[in-house]
Amino acid sequence: MRRPPSDLSVALRRLRGVSGDAWTIWRRRALFLAGGICVGLAAVLMAKAADATQAVFRQTLDVSPVLALLLCPAGFALAAWLARTVFPNSQGSGIPQVIAARALDDGPARHALISLKVAAGKIVVMCLGLLCGASIGREGPTVQVGAAIMATLGRLSPERMRGLLLAGGAAGVAAAFNTPLAGIVFGIEELGRAYDRRGSALIVAAIVAAGLTSLTILGDYTYFGTSDAGLSLASGWLAVPLIGVAGGLAGGLFSRIVIGFGRGLPGRAGAWIERRPILFATLCGLGVALCGLASGGAVYGTGYEEARGILHGESDPRWEFAPLKFVATVLSSISGIPGGLFAPSLAVGAGLGAQASLVMPQLLGPTPLGALVLIGMTAYLTGVLQAPITSFVIVTEMTQNHSMVIPLMLAALIADAVSKSVCRGGLYHTLAELIVRRAAGERSP
Repeated sequence: MRRPPSDLSVALRRLRGVSGDAWTIWRRRALFLAGGICVGLAAVLMAKAADATQAVFRQTLDVSPVLALLLCPAGFALAAWLARTVFPNSQGSGIPQVIAARALDDGPARHALISLKVAAGKIVVMCLGLLCGASIGREGPTVQVGAAIMATLGRLSPERMRGLLLAGGAAGVAAAFNTPLAGIVFGIEELGRAYDRRGSALIVAAIVAAGLTSLTILGDYTYFGTSDAGLSLASGWLAVPLIGVAGGLAGGLFSRIVIGFGRGLPGRAGAWIERRPILFATLCGLGVALCGLASGGAVYGTGYEEARGILHGESDPRWEFAPLKFVATVLSSISGIPGGLFAPSLAVGAGLGAQASLVMPQLLGPTPLGALVLIGMTAYLTGVLQAPITSFVIVTEMTQNHSMVIPLMLAALIADAVSKSVCRGGLYHTLAELIVRRAAGERSP
């Protein structure tokens, strides 16, 4: 007859179970922290590479601005070819790929979107795009690279894969802009669109690790510099609904155009683009070059320097900057080359605020230009992303301007409602749905 286990053996078994659970928890935490550090390093690498390639392009144009008519088309063609043949799934911003990867249950299909090969190609081809003047940013690509790093580490803990992808993407935003709060909000509002109570602490840990890594290397900085612009209760508040509506309309139009090209245009135009994608990218590059010549070179690249100059009054507002930057960003986005939308969208929004100061001076009264620029940034970014909380939080953190929080929140809400009336469904999630459908179609016999 079998003897019942002694109290000592039962206690030892329980202790082993507790120790195993504790080891699993600490291994998971270490995984998120190590991933956050790697994402921070990748964000720093991408920031320095982006700055260096843009500097080389500007130096080339110093010889002759007309060289853009050769560099932009040739660079777009090469970047589109690499993105389609050598590094597939590296096209666009990268955020739709991360959202799609979180939605997919098929391991190989998910890996195809967020592998280290795709991440490496994203960095290389994004830099090539900036080297030839594309109106793109590095923040969206940082999200895909961050998710790829986390996915690679996630092989040690596959049951947490969706949480790792969310943490990697959120850490990418936080490290790219030095905006940890925006990284958290973006992870919840845009990447996940749900609050995961169990994984929230680990996501924050990854963001902290990525942020500290970036701060250690680059130092503490504010992306657009500190701004003390504000609106008085007596004047300027009319700018909030006016710019909010304009930003929502423009951002919604941008999203609708990009989604339309992502789905494929109907008729002969769509069939021609499908057959000749490299030639189409070449024509997009030519269009960007023409926009650059018309703007005096202002619309090339991320638009960071131009937006910062407008915000701080270091450059005169120009009415043509916003529409030309808008067109250049549209052409860069539909060309099929890798590149993000955050920085160019903020630049378009800054130009929109500057336009308001030029066309409505009597209507708006003595409103500081910096306040109009912040409203324009928030409104247009909201119109593109349809993520109002992320938009006003990221602009607030980028400028350390807390006195404008309420006007920026109101502008974001207005722009979000207007954008949704123009383009149903968020840009990133709609593109992610297309990726998921295509992956499902490839799996079906």
